Amino acid sequence: MTQQTLHYTLHDNDLILGEETPYILRVRDLPIDEKPREKLQHLGPSSLSVAELVAIVLGVGTRKEEVMTMSRRIISEYGEKAIIHETDPLRLAEILSIPIGKAHQIIACFELGRRAYARTDGKPVFIRTASQAFQHIAHIGHLPKEQLRGLYLNSRHELVHDEIISIGSLTANIVHPREVFQPALAHQAVAVIIAHNHPSGNTSPTDADLTVTSQLVAAGKILGIDVLDHIIVAGDEFVSILEAKNER
Repeated sequence: MTQQTLHYTLHDNDLILGEETPYILRVRDLPIDEKPREKLQHLGPSSLSVAELVAIVLGVGTRKEEVMTMSRRIISEYGEKAIIHETDPLRLAEILSIPIGKAHQIIACFELGRRAYARTDGKPVFIRTASQAFQHIAHIGHLPKEQLRGLYLNSRHELVHDEIISIGSLTANIVHPREVFQPALAHQAVAVIIAHNHPSGNTSPTDADLTVTSQLVAAGKILGIDVLDHIIVAGDEFVSILEAKNER
């Protein structure tokens, strides 16, 4: 982690013309006080984990995967915070290998929560430094698979959208510029911060990380969208490629 703090600068681009894991117990095999619905009934929703709440939303699993196993896998692979922002059921179903109907249920559930939050005490998030970006996505440092995130900002550095662009294997992720910039166009963002985790625990940028960063910066210039940074997260640490380059 570098000590120098660089503030992101937005540019005016207006003149420029992207083997199944076996379960151990089924819900019906759990003690009565550990079943999600019964816990909700007697102890209230705050007593349930996110996976248990998702299991209630899903209702039942599939022939291949019991509902609690599915719920835990969904949260483990996608991340508790990240899944809240997903809006594409087709992508969710494909990435997590779940039925499209299950993906619809999950997205509808979190959309209700987003709308209620927006009407109450939801506060805007502003990201002007790598540290602030890291604070927003720090949880991905402990995910078992590599996840590519996009943080999309308006001209006031306000976060207008948080996108899971792709989920890769333990060692690799595939980056398509169109998948990075399409959300920026859809949400009228003027800038994006790219972030991904290294499950290996090493925050050092790979040659591929540096190459992808350069390619995205060049593509962003054509579209008039600033790629402010590429942040690599591993465990509780992070490296900003922008700051690393400025230190050379």
